[in-house]
Amino acid sequence: MKNRCVSLPVFVVLSATAFVYYTTVFVVTDQWLSLGTAPGLLNAIIFTGITAMSVLCYTLAIIKDPGQVPSSYEADLEDSDASMHEVKRKGGDLRYCQKCGHYKPPRAHHCRVCKRCVLRMDHHCVWINNCVGHENYKAFFLFVLYIVLACIYALVLLVGSAIQELHDDERQSGNIFKTSYILCGIILIPLTVALIVLLVWHMYLLSHNKTTIEYHEGVRAMWLDEKAGRVYRHPYDLGLFRNLVLVLGPNLATWIFPTAIEHIGSGLRFQTYYDNLLDEQP
Repeated sequence: MKNRCVSLPVFVVLSATAFVYYTTVFVVTDQWLSLGTAPGLLNAIIFTGITAMSVLCYTLAIIKDPGQVPSSYEADLEDSDASMHEVKRKGGDLRYCQKCGHYKPPRAHHCRVCKRCVLRMDHHCVWINNCVGHENYKAFFLFVLYIVLACIYALVLLVGSAIQELHDDERQSGNIFKTSYILCGIILIPLTVALIVLLVWHMYLLSHNKTTIEYHEGVRAMWLDEKAGRVYRHPYDLGLFRNLVLVLGPNLATWIFPTAIEHIGSGLRFQTYYDNLLDEQP
């Protein structure tokens, strides 16, 4: 397996994170509140904790395999535990990957970049040099969440410090401080906006138990069902709370930890809305 950490986008992310962290703690916070005071030290500790969690989640999203289809996998139509098998949109045959030479489990897709099928594939992300799939989706989602919190926190400290500077005529900052402020703002403002949009998007997907691929497939499926006079429903949408539990875990206390993924299962089968209908039948 190739070293996923060696790529230009990963280097850019880590470099930007390091620069923003250093500037926020050792320039902005120290100059505004002073790290020698309780408020300054407390803000530095909180920001360091959020940043550390974002880096941990980012690292796990990179190094963790997103989920590989076992070579022994076979689609068993007679399996009573499998209530639904995904089929091709054209022809209705079971989905078979010609490139990998095996059947695709439900929600699995072939990645052209990784050159293999990925379980519950969401998308291939160049910023982690890896696919986002069954095994690393929680780490990816928490990374986006933590990095958004870190960016907002850094922006609050940056704005607060800048306002203090504008109202303090006697305080003269060196050019290096002014340059750091400007560069940090240039990085933070567009990055925060972009990441908030990404976070909202994945919160929507998570709440409906969809992947990015399934969303785009669902748009077409909804159009076809409406055209045929049927009501479309995403088959894996089990309700808000159950959708969250499937990804984040049954224990709410472990939702914030990217390593708590014992609950996710093999990624070869997923509970569907139709399972509930079968259970309700007498």
